[in-house]
Amino acid sequence: MQLGKVVGRVWASVKNPGLEGQRLLIVQPVLPDLTPHGKPLICTDSTGAGAGEVIYWVRGREASFPFLPGEVASDATIVGIVDELHLGKKREPPC
Repeated sequence: MQLGKVVGRVWASVKNPGLEGQRLLIVQPVLPDLTPHGKPLICTDSTGAGAGEVIYWVRGREASFPFLPGEVASDATIVGIVDELHLGKKREPPC
């Protein structure tokens, strides 16, 4: 899974029949500190994510798993919405 931020939405009047009824969102991959990392991509949405939300997304074969037993032709899918992100300093192990 990778972190990303929803930055937009795509409307398609003609698409693969397996994508009928599926939301397509534009996702900007981000690093843990939420700085952009790489090019934006189009993801199907299995969570109901909205604009500006930090999400987890997957790529490849796993991208179709949230829609089983349906057959959705997706190469990238949003699989989770991030509620909180904690970036504290690493603790030193006790001596």
